[in-house]
Amino acid sequence: MPGEFAARKLKKKRKHAKWKKAAYKYRMLGWKEKKDPLKGAPMGRGIVLEKRVVEQKQPHSGLIKCVRVRLSKTGTEVTAFAPRTGAINHISEHDQVIVEGLGGSQGGAVGSMHGVKWRVLKVNDVSLEQIRTGKKQKPMK
Repeated sequence: MPGEFAARKLKKKRKHAKWKKAAYKYRMLGWKEKKDPLKGAPMGRGIVLEKRVVEQKQPHSGLIKCVRVRLSKTGTEVTAFAPRTGAINHISEHDQVIVEGLGGSQGGAVGSMHGVKWRVLKVNDVSLEQIRTGKKQKPMK
């Protein structure tokens, strides 16, 4: 048992021990915001640099249609995938797109998509899903 007036020392020890935990250190030093290309925002606007194809991880085989996007807020480049069949056909280079996170564990990739953490939501301020289904036309900018 600690002494009768040992609370100060116990508090100091506990405070020191907290910094050994990775999650606490990560949160206190703000590493999530420093690492995040969107700096904590839920979505980000960017310009399409190129279309590319990403191979799936084992044991799946297939090609995931993606675009390389330069975010206007931070200037960083991210790889975002175009969801559903034929969506990539409606995205061209130099289009303005809005991307959002996929929501994998700790902001990482989902499923068999290797290194893809983002998804395209809108193209030239029109929903990609509406363009894909033919309900709206993509405006030319």
